[in-house]
Amino acid sequence: MEPVVLFDASRLLSRTERSTPTGIDRVCLAYAEWLIAHPRYRMVPVRSRKDQFAVVNNAWFRARIADLRARWNGLGEAGARPIDTQLIEILEKGLRPERSIHAPLPSEAEGPKPKRAARQFFRARRSAPPPAMAYINVGHTGLNEPGLLQALKEAGIPRILLVHDLIPLTHPEYCRPGDDAKHEQRMRHALTLGSHIIANSQYTADELVRFAREQNLPCPPVDVAHLGLESHLRTVEPVSAKRPYFVHIGTIEGRKNLGFLLTVWRELAEKHGDAAPALVLIGRYGWENETVLAMLHRSLPLRGLVHQVEGMSDATLSRLMLGAQAVLAPSSVEGFDLPAVEASALGVPLIASDIPPHRELVGHARLIHPVDGPSWVAAIEEYTRTKPVIPQYSAPSWAQHFSTVEQRILDPLATQRQAG
Repeated sequence: MEPVVLFDASRLLSRTERSTPTGIDRVCLAYAEWLIAHPRYRMVPVRSRKDQFAVVNNAWFRARIADLRARWNGLGEAGARPIDTQLIEILEKGLRPERSIHAPLPSEAEGPKPKRAARQFFRARRSAPPPAMAYINVGHTGLNEPGLLQALKEAGIPRILLVHDLIPLTHPEYCRPGDDAKHEQRMRHALTLGSHIIANSQYTADELVRFAREQNLPCPPVDVAHLGLESHLRTVEPVSAKRPYFVHIGTIEGRKNLGFLLTVWRELAEKHGDAAPALVLIGRYGWENETVLAMLHRSLPLRGLVHQVEGMSDATLSRLMLGAQAVLAPSSVEGFDLPAVEASALGVPLIASDIPPHRELVGHARLIHPVDGPSWVAAIEEYTRTKPVIPQYSAPSWAQHFSTVEQRILDPLATQRQAG
């Protein structure tokens, strides 16, 4: 009989109405597809709600995964949306319009919220954990309370958890009020009730071990497995821009250090006038971003020079990255930073903050202290004049990631199961 692996689909199914995924959403999707296609392990999707399990219909789940992959990869024509077409036209013609392109603020969004399609997610029958070789949770969902992991432990099912970061604990000023307490509970439960932990970077692993030591908590085995890249990184024609431009990819939130980046851009605009490069911010609005929003929507020097969009197809995103002078990653803190890795995989120059995950993953990049304004200005001016050629970059892959998970965790569990 095939060994059964329970896959916690809670976070993934709660995203069924989203047009574009977050980085964690992409990880959840990659794991679901890997387990669905696995030749030796049989995946059973489950979800958690109010500390209890529910088994999700397998055929229904597979259909949702196929739908998410098609939608999130943006299989339609690049630039099909009017806002994307408008942005590309501005860049290709070297225009500086009177108004910048902005995604609507959440309060400005019109229309009713779409009906949730994932009804099976809520209607699935609650039950005790079904017999399984292992349980995998890669989305942090359901870890706030201990009941789920405790039930699995009592059933003798090993608990494999992926930790993305400890940012709410180490940098609570960048998160929503109360997120630090919630994340502390998640990490406590992961450490005390998890059987094995996967960390997306050595930095994340080190922070988790440090937290366990400081809190006098046990620490299960921790393996580092860098995240892989999405299949959307395919060959597309880059945007051919008359005005040099730079791209930032990520949620508009405090830890991304975008207030600093916009201050740098204001200096570039005041110094170079119409010869200043453009900046494209690609990402949805997040939290702790009041200063960024004020600058985006009200700063006169940035008008027509800095644009912000969200919900972009992956094909259009790839076109914009390839046509940029560089991708910018000025974050104050990261757990992994997938866009920085993706830019390097595409051969796009990268200017990034000098923080541990960037040194670990994209050490070839132009690394600058997160708040060294003069050095950021100088680097952007240099890359505006001449787009550099980056050295050959060996990007982490999902094949490597899953090989680590299998060899270090799942295969030994299967062997123990057979021996038992």
